[in-house]
Amino acid sequence: MDIRRVTRFEAVEAAGHLFDAPPAREAAERFLADEGHHLLIAYVDGAPAGMATGVEMTHPDKGTEMFLYELGVDDRFRRRGIGRALVAALARLARERGCHGLWTATGQDDGPARATYESAGGAPETGQVVYTWEFDQP
Repeated sequence: MDIRRVTRFEAVEAAGHLFDAPPAREAAERFLADEGHHLLIAYVDGAPAGMATGVEMTHPDKGTEMFLYELGVDDRFRRRGIGRALVAALARLARERGCHGLWTATGQDDGPARATYESAGGAPETGQVVYTWEFDQP
């Protein structure tokens, strides 16, 4: 397995099956152009097998931390440690970039995601509630 930080849309497009929906060129290029946004793709025998996205977030009194925005592994490659390796690679990148930590959120009943994050060294926080706001598309 080879994990690479992707910076070109063509690599995103080739790994499009790993995302929830086909990547949109404008959004992908905007994401890739931001130095605080990171896309890692895991390749197995040259094929995109998994991906993780991270976003650096800085707050005046907390410093910078990395948000693990999304993790996806192709069904054919699951249960091989690819998700754990991607999380570990993003954590290494976060440390290299001076982040004080890494965090993410997942569903209470998403057993595979929780197992992946815990096997990569993450610890669940209790008593947290996630709020979302949905906006109509312009």
